[in-house]
Amino acid sequence: MDGMELLERRMKPRRPAAEQPEPLTERGAAERRDGKGKPEAGLQQLSEAAALLLLGLFVSAQWALVQLSVHQLLIGGGGGEFSPGRARKHLEHITGVGPRPVGSVENEVLTVNYLLQQVELVQAESAAGPHAITVDVQRPTGSFSIDFLGGFTSYYDRVTNIAVRLEPKTGAQHFMLANCHFDSVANSPGASDDAVSCAVMLEVLHSMANLSTPLRHGVIFLFNGAEENILQASHGFITQHPWAKQVRAFLNLEAAGVGGKEVVFQTGPENPWLVQAYVHAAKHPFASVVGQEVFQSGIIPSDTDFRIYRDFGNIPGIDLAFIENGFIYHTKYDTPDRIHTDSIQRAGDNILAVLKHLVMSEKLADSSEYRHGNMVFFDLLGVVVVAYPARVGTILNYMVTMATFLYLAKKCSLPSNAGGRYVRELAYASCVALLSWFVTLLSVLIVALLVTLIGRSMFWYSHFYTSVCLYGSAAVGKMLLVHTLAKNLYYGRVRRLELGELFFDVSLLLWCCVLVYLTQRGLCSAYVPMLMVAFPLATKLLLSGHFRNRGASLCYAVLYLLGLALPYAHLMFLIWVVFEIFTPIMGRSGTEIPPDVVLASLVTVATILLSSFFMHFIYLARSTKRVLAALGTVFTVMFILVSCGLFFPYSADPASPRPKRVIIQHTTRTFHAVDGSVERMDSGLWINSLDYTGMSHVTPHIPEINDTIRTRCADDLPFCGFPWFLPVKFLVKKNWYLPTPAVSPKSPLEFRLLSKQLTEWGAVKLSFEAKGPSHMSLYLLPQADASLTGWSFGDGTPQFDLNGEYFIFYSHGLDAPTWNFWLEVQPPPDPSDEKGIISVAISSHYFFGDDRRTPELDSLLRKFPDWAFTSSWVSMYQMYRY
Repeated sequence: MDGMELLERRMKPRRPAAEQPEPLTERGAAERRDGKGKPEAGLQQLSEAAALLLLGLFVSAQWALVQLSVHQLLIGGGGGEFSPGRARKHLEHITGVGPRPVGSVENEVLTVNYLLQQVELVQAESAAGPHAITVDVQRPTGSFSIDFLGGFTSYYDRVTNIAVRLEPKTGAQHFMLANCHFDSVANSPGASDDAVSCAVMLEVLHSMANLSTPLRHGVIFLFNGAEENILQASHGFITQHPWAKQVRAFLNLEAAGVGGKEVVFQTGPENPWLVQAYVHAAKHPFASVVGQEVFQSGIIPSDTDFRIYRDFGNIPGIDLAFIENGFIYHTKYDTPDRIHTDSIQRAGDNILAVLKHLVMSEKLADSSEYRHGNMVFFDLLGVVVVAYPARVGTILNYMVTMATFLYLAKKCSLPSNAGGRYVRELAYASCVALLSWFVTLLSVLIVALLVTLIGRSMFWYSHFYTSVCLYGSAAVGKMLLVHTLAKNLYYGRVRRLELGELFFDVSLLLWCCVLVYLTQRGLCSAYVPMLMVAFPLATKLLLSGHFRNRGASLCYAVLYLLGLALPYAHLMFLIWVVFEIFTPIMGRSGTEIPPDVVLASLVTVATILLSSFFMHFIYLARSTKRVLAALGTVFTVMFILVSCGLFFPYSADPASPRPKRVIIQHTTRTFHAVDGSVERMDSGLWINSLDYTGMSHVTPHIPEINDTIRTRCADDLPFCGFPWFLPVKFLVKKNWYLPTPAVSPKSPLEFRLLSKQLTEWGAVKLSFEAKGPSHMSLYLLPQADASLTGWSFGDGTPQFDLNGEYFIFYSHGLDAPTWNFWLEVQPPPDPSDEKGIISVAISSHYFFGDDRRTPELDSLLRKFPDWAFTSSWVSMYQMYRY
């Protein structure tokens, strides 16, 4: 009902005027008292029990619906054309060879041979059909720079790509690209990342090759063998392979978790026809433009081949990834048995259907004609995808904004709003809401800091719902307390129904402000606040008559919540996605980010979002005492249990492992002076924890790993003087160095200066030669006032200066030649005789073969508890000054 009409209602004549509650006026609000306002005669109010029961049932039902949607992998059963059984056999065979790091026999020979064998079988089976299959094994060499992990340069030599070209026998000029990668990290079978995608692609190739109707366009299936080395093989294909020029768009299959649904989380850039193709063709849709904008913001520390095809190939595409159960991503637990057959079925159905749609589409031939514009897209609980052009979304957003403005303007125009009273009360109430959010966030963050300070950080890692009980109860309780105090003290003599109406308007106004802001920023995610404004507003208008005549009846409350069902279901689904992604990431985000602060913030923000239109109920309910008491009890009990250490962060439960990630390198470090002599040399087990708890839980099991062997960064040495495999020293600053005997790999690192020349423009050109294992890292640190002006990598211009340092990541496949490169340094006016003009360090990493292990390393690994997952290898670090 209209709030001002409610303000103008009069009590029955027989009731004494002295007993009437104060109307919602500036004077009435100022003359508040501690007692509760009295309800209007003949109008109903919700009891505390009814309000609690209704909200509890509503939230529980919505959460159950989200969980049902998430676990319902197939919509309407499998497609029939795609065989998940054959795909699973491919998956088991690929993972059966073990981990597949670049350069290993498992990756470069065994997996390559299997993939080629399967493609040959498809070739033979489809030979009589209307399609031709061409296979090319590419081993490119190249380099590029990328602003990932702070920025670094990548160099690759003879990595492997298997490109399979499927086209009509009459030929094709335009191609779709389908990409997966068959390599894995050195410590994981890589079933989900990314063997299952390659298995699915093999079966999609089989299905499409055997179609009786010729395709209009062609498909290139790229099985790339060097993605884990930071996207190297895809760069080699898109920048060097002759087929790349005919690619018009791509599908990239990836993983950030193990199993579940594959989600479309990136599209474009622009090219809305690709999203329309997915919406039209996908049998089991799962997509969100919110995921795209979050991922592309850089908040998530990950990247995919999508970036390479977009930035270096200038072609649009669709990025799909498995996101569930990221706790075991890149671990030994990423095995085929954890990937449900229905996951393989749905991925295969979707990719086959989308590829068939695209290669039969005339838009692929001239995709540039359809490239302009973005799409708003999201699925409703995995049943259907809603998609419309961003420009339509902008119009829709402003229409909803205008409807809200008219709704509020009507209230402002009522006679009872003399002197702008309603506007002032709306502003005051908005301040109360914002204050409640600020106080709630501050309070929950204080709790998170206390938990961190008492050493109980990440207690929720194996028990997620404990974080909801602790931080959620604190957030809900604090917010409820602020509004209860406002209701009883500030609005003590104001009618409850009027307050309920006012705070509904506050929620509407605040969501509308978010809607306008996101729309002005050009973000497609603005559809979320649009839904959160449009549905509640429509519901309120439809129920205004009922509310006017009967007040906050049980029937009104039920109908009100039903009107919120769709936007709240979608909002809760997005909240589930956020926690599904970010909770596991906290286990590998480094030692510098307090995970409890992050998780507590996420829980609080989720509470604020979900409670927005529930504020209405707080002011309609007669009391909140028992709810506050219950929340206080839950919080107190949970805080005591957490403080006592009842919840251990990690778990080795085979059904649901939550491992602690630790990296251990047995390394030998050698430091050389300017004259080439050895300044010092040492060896040890270099230990890094990938989460905030460091080694505090490991030390009781391995007492020798303690704070007495903690290391500190030597700022005058390249990358602190340690063999960083990737440039992540800014994330992992807590590490330990346990002295041990030196390593002696059979293929030691060989590094030497070939020449040192003075150029005509006064720079010093240094040429080097390096020979070592398949993975090496090069670190460059120019001395004070010296500058790196050129090198042999990329376009010749040094890029991504990390606080004065440069990082070059190197890898090679089989039979790679010696690595030769040069640097050009502009020396300072007065170079130091002791430090020279530049420090150059190189590290070698032995990820496979006999050189990967040492007795000292194996001895330490045996001491780790079963809930710890250790990634370990042998490395060497050599530093020179020139």
